[in-house]
Amino acid sequence: MSTGIRSYWKNYIAGKWVDASNGGRLPVTDPATGQTICEVARGTTEDIDAAVAAARACFASRALQLMPPHERGALMFRIADELEKAADEIALVECRDNGKTLKNGHGEIPLTRRYLRYYGGLADKLEGRQIPLGDGMLDYTVLAPYGVSAQIVPWNGPLPVGARSIACALVTGNTVVLKSPEDSPLSLFLFAEACERAGVPAGAVNIVCGIGSEAGAALVAHDDIDHIVFTGSVETGKSVLRAAAERVVPCVMELGGKSGGIVFPDADLDQVAESAAAGIFKHAGQICSAGSRLIVHRSVYDDVVARLVAKAKALDVGPGIEGHTMGPLISAQQLERVIALCRFGVEEGATLATGGDRVAGLDGYFMTPTVFADVRPDMRIAQDEFFGPVVVVIPFDTTDEAIEIANGTDYGLAAGLYTRDLSTAHVVADRLVAGQVYVNQWWAGGVETPFGGMKRSGYGREKGQEALLGYVQTKNVGIRL
Repeated sequence: MSTGIRSYWKNYIAGKWVDASNGGRLPVTDPATGQTICEVARGTTEDIDAAVAAARACFASRALQLMPPHERGALMFRIADELEKAADEIALVECRDNGKTLKNGHGEIPLTRRYLRYYGGLADKLEGRQIPLGDGMLDYTVLAPYGVSAQIVPWNGPLPVGARSIACALVTGNTVVLKSPEDSPLSLFLFAEACERAGVPAGAVNIVCGIGSEAGAALVAHDDIDHIVFTGSVETGKSVLRAAAERVVPCVMELGGKSGGIVFPDADLDQVAESAAAGIFKHAGQICSAGSRLIVHRSVYDDVVARLVAKAKALDVGPGIEGHTMGPLISAQQLERVIALCRFGVEEGATLATGGDRVAGLDGYFMTPTVFADVRPDMRIAQDEFFGPVVVVIPFDTTDEAIEIANGTDYGLAAGLYTRDLSTAHVVADRLVAGQVYVNQWWAGGVETPFGGMKRSGYGREKGQEALLGYVQTKNVGIRL
C-alpha cells in the first residue's frame, strides 16, 4: 500500500540535491505504525564539510549582504508562498514521519509562513545608531552578520523551528547549514525545495540529514562555522557548548523544560481544565514548553484533578492521519522512556489517576494520556522532563509555596498561572523564573513574542524581534573628520 510519500530523499547542498558521500541511507519510520515509509540520504562528515564550504563560499560572495534589505525580505515572502503550494504534502509528511494529527500538520504551514513573513518584514528595519562624541568626530554602529550559521533543530517541530532560524539568518545576511532530525526530516526537505523555487542563492541554505552523533557532532565542531543555533536536550546541549567553547563560537540554546502552571482558588476551573489539557496533550506532550506540572491550591485540588482526568479520557488516541485527536510518540525508545518514568512515579508513591502505559491494540508508539495526583515537588516525576502526554498535579497552600514549587526545578523555559485577580497575576509573574509566563492560557503568545529559557533551559531568544539580535554582532565605526 502506498504511503503517499516519496521513497527516497536526498540532501540539499550548494543548491543541488545530492546523495550521501558514501551512498548511505537512513530509514524513516511512521511512529503510528512502526513501519519504514521511506529512506533519506545519511549525511556524513564529508557531506557536512561540503555543506559548510558551500555556505562559506556564498557568504564570501556577499550574495545576501549586497542584496538590499527589502529584497532579502521579499525573498522570505516568496519562500512562504512556495510553501503554501506544498501545503498538502507538508501536512502528510508531518503525520507520517512526525506523528502529528492531520489538523496539526496543516497548522504547521500558516505558522511557518507567518515566521517567514514576520522576519521578512523586519529585514529593512534593522538599524544601527549614531553616537555623539563631540566636534570633529563621527561614530556609528553597524549590525553585522556572523557568517555561517550551524543549526540543529528538534524532531518535534522541524518545519516551523527550522524556518524561523533560517529566516533570521538570511534576513541578517548569514548563510546556513542545517542538520535535520533523523526521526522526522521530510518537511525540511520540502522547505529546501521552496527555497530553491523562491530563488535563494545557491549555498545560502544547506540541509543535511544525519545521525546526531555523526553529522550533528561534525557540524558543531567544524572549524569554519561562526554561529550555532541548537534546540534539544540539556545533555546534548552541553556537548554542543563544549564544542563551541573550543572555538569561542556564539550560540543560541533552547534546552527544554519542566514547566509549571499555578492554579489559584479564584480561577475559572473550566478554563483551567481546557487550557491545561491542551498544554500537555497537544502533540502527545512532545513540546519543550508543555505544561507538564500543574500546581493547584488545595481547596480546588480534587476538582481540578477530576476535570483533567475527564479531559484525558476523552481524547481519541490513534493515527493522526485518520483524524484522531492525539497521535503517537516519535519512537519506541521515547515510548519506553515515558512508561519507565510513569512506573517510577508509582513507586515513589504518586497516585496514577489515569493512563501510565501504552495504548493497547495499536501497533505504533501510542501512550495513554496520563495524570498523576498526590505528587510531591521532590519526586523524580516532578523534576524530570517526560516529553510525553503526562501531567503531574501538585497541591499547595500558600502563594509563596506555589512560587517555590514552580521555580523548584533546574529548568526555566515557561511557567503559568490561572487567576481572576489582576494584582496576583502581575505579582506572581514577576517572581516566576522562566523565559515566558502565561496567564489564564497556556502558550499565550505568538510569532511576535520572544521565546527562550532561563537556568538550564538555555539562553538567547527565538521568535519576536529579539531573535534577530542573536544573529548579528555590533560593529562600531569611529571617525575623526
